[in-house]
Amino acid sequence: MKVVLSIILAVVVGFFVVIEIGLRSLFGFGNPLIYIGDAEIGYLLAPSQRTRRFGNRIEINQYSMRGAPIQKILAPSTLRVLLLGDSIANGGWWTDQANTISSLMMRSLSSAIDQNYQVVEVLNASANSWGPRNELAYLEKFSNFNAQAVVLLINTDDLFATAPTSLPVGRDRNYPDSKPALALVEVLRRYVFTQKPIPEMKAVNDEPGDRVGFNLEAISKIQALTRQSNSKFLLVMTPLLRELGEPGSRDYEIQARQRLSDFTQAQQITYIDFLPIFNSTTNPQSLYHDHIHLNLQGNQLVSKVMERSLLELLGDVP
Repeated sequence: MKVVLSIILAVVVGFFVVIEIGLRSLFGFGNPLIYIGDAEIGYLLAPSQRTRRFGNRIEINQYSMRGAPIQKILAPSTLRVLLLGDSIANGGWWTDQANTISSLMMRSLSSAIDQNYQVVEVLNASANSWGPRNELAYLEKFSNFNAQAVVLLINTDDLFATAPTSLPVGRDRNYPDSKPALALVEVLRRYVFTQKPIPEMKAVNDEPGDRVGFNLEAISKIQALTRQSNSKFLLVMTPLLRELGEPGSRDYEIQARQRLSDFTQAQQITYIDFLPIFNSTTNPQSLYHDHIHLNLQGNQLVSKVMERSLLELLGDVP
């Protein structure tokens, strides 16, 4: 009887070992990206991490950017662009490191820039669900790393983004602050167990006042900081998938979009609205990974259009 029980136990343990190894090696579970809280930024990716999720490589450098480690001091022969954004700029787990917007731009700009530059860097300071106020706080804390150009990539939802908060860190399964003991534990937390709501988030989500105005003010401050460092500034906005075609954006989104357009004209900001650009493509739905995030094809289109504007802006940069 003991022999039979030992065999059964060995089979069960072996079964779980195989599952654990498979979850880690095939899908990257057990090694999620870790977040840290910040009083001003709200939260950001913990520095110096590497992982693979569903086969996609993800690297976070020492400044919580998605990308390889950098030297903060800019070399004279380097053209540096700082990309600020949310999960669209970041690319998330569904995008390999080489296929993020920043990586695509870096490769393309390297073959298009003046011979005065030997190296091109496109830094990617981004995190899931960041809005303009998170991105402003990041810029205020870390500076623009002497970038010759700063690109702020937002989406329509970001016009309504709430104030930065660290509440989700360690309490929302999408913002873990530590590694799980087992890959199986992460799978159960993500796909089986019910996510407990964070009671304090209600006050954050119910933020009173002119939320669009708050975010426009943050964009204005980002522009001001960029000008103070003699850098060029480019503002880019991508639409939600449901905004494409008919009936298009909802009334409140149309109003917010108009406010943004008027704001960029008054502030003399170079602004790219991808809604008409996406609508002019043959099959705009093919640009999306889901209802908001872009796939490789979408990233390629966005990076190409952004590159053209950057080359125009940087035309008079020595």
